[in-house]
Amino acid sequence: MALTKTQFGYRRHPDQDRAGANIAEYAVVVVGAGPVGLSLAIDLAQRGQSVVLLDDADRIGEGSRAICFSKRSLEFWDRLGIGQRMVDKGVVWSVGKIFHGEQQLYQFNLLPEQGHKRPAFINLQQFYAEAYLVDRVGELPAIDLRWRNKVTGLEPRNDHVALTIQTPDGPYRLNAQYVIACDGARSSLRQMVGAEFAGQVFEDQFLIADVKMTAAFPTERWFWFDPPFHAGRSALLHKQPDDIWRIDLQLNRFADPAVEKLPENVRPRIARMLGHDKFDFEWISLYKFQCRRMNKFVHGRVIFAGDAAHQVSPFGARGANSGLEDAENLAWKLDRVLRGTSPEALLESYHTERSAAADENIRESTRSTDFMAPNSHQEARLRKAVLSLAKETEFGKRMVNAGRLSTPSIYETPLSTADGDSWRGGPRPGASMADAPVAGPGGEPMFLTEAFIHAGTRFTLLEFGNGAAVEVPEGVGTVRIGDGGLADAAGLAVARYDAEPGTAYLLRPDGYVAARFRHPTREGLNAALARAAGHN
Repeated sequence: MALTKTQFGYRRHPDQDRAGANIAEYAVVVVGAGPVGLSLAIDLAQRGQSVVLLDDADRIGEGSRAICFSKRSLEFWDRLGIGQRMVDKGVVWSVGKIFHGEQQLYQFNLLPEQGHKRPAFINLQQFYAEAYLVDRVGELPAIDLRWRNKVTGLEPRNDHVALTIQTPDGPYRLNAQYVIACDGARSSLRQMVGAEFAGQVFEDQFLIADVKMTAAFPTERWFWFDPPFHAGRSALLHKQPDDIWRIDLQLNRFADPAVEKLPENVRPRIARMLGHDKFDFEWISLYKFQCRRMNKFVHGRVIFAGDAAHQVSPFGARGANSGLEDAENLAWKLDRVLRGTSPEALLESYHTERSAAADENIRESTRSTDFMAPNSHQEARLRKAVLSLAKETEFGKRMVNAGRLSTPSIYETPLSTADGDSWRGGPRPGASMADAPVAGPGGEPMFLTEAFIHAGTRFTLLEFGNGAAVEVPEGVGTVRIGDGGLADAAGLAVARYDAEPGTAYLLRPDGYVAARFRHPTREGLNAALARAAGHN
């Protein structure tokens, strides 16, 4: 049975009865209980921080919205304790096919190699993801989730932020050391700090229809240019759980949204595509592409994440996944700042790293949009030529852009230590850790990403044995391969890390590489650790 809507009751909180100098004070207030805000709150809570999580609504389940969640997001959710539940419900896929008219141009596999715990992508309606995250929040006493609590005022102070919050019982106030705005594309907090988006809004419109039907289509991403059932435009088909299929149809930019969304007008379009009308509608919506971001993600003690900070088109699954990358990037840094183990300046690296990632996503999203919806006769002629070349040549196929799928960001960041040794491969500083199958001391099968979780998702040294072991700094976890540690029976860990005897990788708490060494020294480790923690 599909989860269509979950509603939560408003509860009056004792903070609402406090007044004057007795206003409640908290370390962190997260605004917005979507996937980004929920995930950020859980990560902080698991690191020992208390979090107040506010949302102005009291329900989830208003349409499927985001559906494609990446391998990187699933690995993050594994660290939050809910990755397996997402995969169990989701539709796993890695293959995509591109068509021009009725002819298949080519297909691709986003994860052709074996030996990873998580698939390239799953398709899962956002309301399921949110429901599972809310369930996880309910297991963590450190998170205080308050529904129908809308932030209506924000006053930055030297050492805190004063918030005014409206509820069904009237307003009340809170003070927070830090406020994290995860309140979406129409962020009211963004307006309160006087920041606006800069970027581009595309005029072409796209119709989304989630339809329920029984179909024999494979679990693949199918994209059409100029299909016979929707001449001159593009179309996309994705499978979701519960026999729900996501269909995106490009419309004329002058189409009337109110008219196009009427089920009696959508049904003939879908029937032409499917060749039958044995389906029911679950959700119908229209959208325009937007590729925009804030100039700064950090405004003093107010920090922005997810759609509140940046927006991209949905093609390429870069919206929700990039927001989740924001959350995992920010949580460990804010935790260290609150504990006093890193300076407040570490938070500036959140903006440095994630604004660059937003720029990359916007570039890719804009290129996809320009290819799928040409803005001029010249762009249209170029696309026609590329599609023609793609039928005959490999380089033509590589030029086709139907939405380049989300990949983990690679950070050019002051937190990384530049390579001092020669490397033939492996994840470089600023890249996310690679997964690989290993075996525990008792021969039990596991993955490197799981070993990282067991090490405490803190700064962790990944060591490859048969070299001189280095003294590990206090507070740093270890994962050792060989020499009585984990076994690399398949040899994939050594291959994926270009490891030699004595090789070591210093991993950040979000699983990104801070530094790597052929033969680490305590002095070199200390310097890399200090840099990655924001002390340099």
